[in-house]
Amino acid sequence: MVKSTTTTTNAVDASPQGTAGVTTSDYDAIIVGAGFAGIYSLYKLRQLGLRTRVLEAGPSVGGTWFWNRYPGARCDVQSFDYSYSFSEELQQEWKWSERYATQPEILRYIQHVVDRFDLRDGIQLDTRVVSAVFDDEASKWTVTTEAGEVVSARFVIMATGCLSVTKAPTFPGLDSFDGPWYHTGHWPEEGVDFTELRVGLVGTGSTGIQIAPRIADQASELLVFQRTPNFSLPAQNRPVDDEFDRDIKATYAERRRAARKTPRGYPTPPFLRECSALDLPEDERSQVYEQSWNYGGPTFTGAFEDLLTNKEANDTAAEFVREKIRLMVNDPVTAEALSPTDHPIGTRRPCVDTEYYQTYNRENVRLVDLREGAIEAVTPTGLSTTEGDFELDALVFAIGFDAMTGALLNIDIRGVEDAPLKEKWADGPATYLGITVADFPNLFTITGPGSPSVLANMVVSIEQHVEWLTELLRYATENDVVRIAAREEAQKDWVQQVADRAEATLVPLARSWWSGANIPGKPRVFMPFLGGIAAYGEILEEVANNGYSGFELSTS
Repeated sequence: MVKSTTTTTNAVDASPQGTAGVTTSDYDAIIVGAGFAGIYSLYKLRQLGLRTRVLEAGPSVGGTWFWNRYPGARCDVQSFDYSYSFSEELQQEWKWSERYATQPEILRYIQHVVDRFDLRDGIQLDTRVVSAVFDDEASKWTVTTEAGEVVSARFVIMATGCLSVTKAPTFPGLDSFDGPWYHTGHWPEEGVDFTELRVGLVGTGSTGIQIAPRIADQASELLVFQRTPNFSLPAQNRPVDDEFDRDIKATYAERRRAARKTPRGYPTPPFLRECSALDLPEDERSQVYEQSWNYGGPTFTGAFEDLLTNKEANDTAAEFVREKIRLMVNDPVTAEALSPTDHPIGTRRPCVDTEYYQTYNRENVRLVDLREGAIEAVTPTGLSTTEGDFELDALVFAIGFDAMTGALLNIDIRGVEDAPLKEKWADGPATYLGITVADFPNLFTITGPGSPSVLANMVVSIEQHVEWLTELLRYATENDVVRIAAREEAQKDWVQQVADRAEATLVPLARSWWSGANIPGKPRVFMPFLGGIAAYGEILEEVANNGYSGFELSTS
């Protein structure tokens, strides 16, 4: 095992929840972030015997599920799949109340896991990491926090999350607004009461689609400002009854094995077809779509095997959903405005909703269609747009995230020869396997750019990464490897493979946060690996079996 020694009085250990003043401590591994990825990383590295500390910016564990506590926030993967599989006891003792769990329930689950496995003493809250600098001579990282604490470690694991840095509203005049405004990614813990208020909601991505019905429950008037309509699929959510819970738990082992053999990391219903949508007559094809629609969730976009590669096949699925929107929304003009026509279905993140489209049938809800216009400014009394001025009492911005790279680039990360990660990624993120970056030895990203991550069940992706990385670190400690570095050529090959897989599909036809299109000035690079969980797992296994090919492992 890599040895570690304390270089000064270890005040960090004495106060794991945060401490004032400057301290310097030495660890085998530092983990940044205490969401699903950071918690599991801590669990696994402790099993490995590595002296490990988690540094978390927030006042609680939970990561994305702590910060995104807006009304209506839910997972879009079934809760019994969107959960850890490493402990059979945990699987059996926890009961999910709904098929698609709410944010409070998911946060309670994460907190339960931390306490259940005695991990809390290894997590330091209210500790924002501002820099991580590699010492080339010592093959160690020095990590500095906002409070001035300094810790060093052989390994640094970035468990910072793919959707953890919010896109800030930049509309001119925002400071002049007389009423309160909120960002869904930083929702007040005490909640917000919109009773009798005229509320403007900006954004109709996944978050806007989830929060709109809940604001409409309270507000005297809700105006939804939409620039780009998104395809949204019904969750068909329902309570998890005792019988269903028993059935899931009786087959959990088999279910988890099956999940890892699928592209998306969760079992799929049997009516999905391994053929082209064009192979069936229209009535049979519609029957498959109807079954998928009634089943609920994101599996609809996998109804046929060629929906992401064949535009003509995709058109049949997209039109099916557009027809559903026309049936659900009473006003034909509103229904047409809510129906996407500028991108194939599945080429942007398919949203999952509960009665989103029906919300527009309420008398207190109105859609403001800005496809041909824009918000020009925030005024003291509301919003000024190309469609006119709107008086509002409160504003809600559901405008998304600086996805996948935002959290990493918000930290001053410097590798060999003090090279900044920001410069290395000036033209877009480049990784090897989505796990590490050339010239940044002993630094690892969990579900980073170049991995399936946001295209699949995030918890399965996290477990796949952490377990593979744990074995790599086990190999390193048992073989006196002090430095693990991705080879530049291997990284180039991987980046090309990620790009090639994307180009072979319809995804380049859409402007999406998957490629950074939602952030002005961000390089347009498709960031996730489109091959899926199963294919990616086979690649990881092959790399490990070949002596960690693509890595340079140094013993001195």
